[in-house]
Amino acid sequence: MLIRLSTVLTLIIASLFSFNANAQETADASSLKTGNDASKLVATSGPGWKSLSKDDFTKVNSADDTWTFKDNMIQCTGKPVSVMRTKQQYTNFELVCQWRHLKKAGNSGIFVWTIPSSLEKLKGPGLPQGVEVQVLDLGYKEAYEQGGKRKADWFTCHGDVFPVGAVKFTPFAPVAPNGKRSFPTKNLSKGVGQWNHYYVRAINGEVRLWVNGEEVSGGTDISPRTGYLCLESEGSPIDFKDVKIRILP
Repeated sequence: MLIRLSTVLTLIIASLFSFNANAQETADASSLKTGNDASKLVATSGPGWKSLSKDDFTKVNSADDTWTFKDNMIQCTGKPVSVMRTKQQYTNFELVCQWRHLKKAGNSGIFVWTIPSSLEKLKGPGLPQGVEVQVLDLGYKEAYEQGGKRKADWFTCHGDVFPVGAVKFTPFAPVAPNGKRSFPTKNLSKGVGQWNHYYVRAINGEVRLWVNGEEVSGGTDISPRTGYLCLESEGSPIDFKDVKIRILP
């Protein structure tokens, strides 16, 4: 009887340890759901993930006070229209970050595989060439239509992915009327002041975007498929946080 009781206690203790380990693993994982299996999570605290901080970026054509780094936060004034880039170029990688616009109708973006020569040409305000992952506030569409009495049918506020400049790019459907942009399959972005989660996977000439846990847009047959990663300042204050990258083979 004592032997059986001891065995039962041992099993209970082992189960508790297993539960705690699984709980910790879940806590360490991001809330991102990937692929068709919604139960799969990207654990950004696992091997290979690196947090991007001030030491990983360099100014291109921004002002000295455009970008501010504090703990895990990157704050941007939005002025002037410009970018800062990573010191390192990347080819195949995963990127995760959170962002929130601080002003209605805010505009920003993340450049993937940014062409180095286009950055060298930026002596004043402007943006480089590469694949842009759009970061728009939901109020941008309304402001665009009211400002010029025009139809905002060539973009969305939920994570368009598109080429800028001399970039070869085949967008995933649904495609914008001009045939260049990949429109999101779902409208998942949150409005001004709320945090949004982006997961970008860039590998073998293909870029895919997940917004708040679901894949929505992207493109393939991309060239060039290596370059700098840039954060964009485009006229409106925005915060980024928990920016992490993992290099892939």
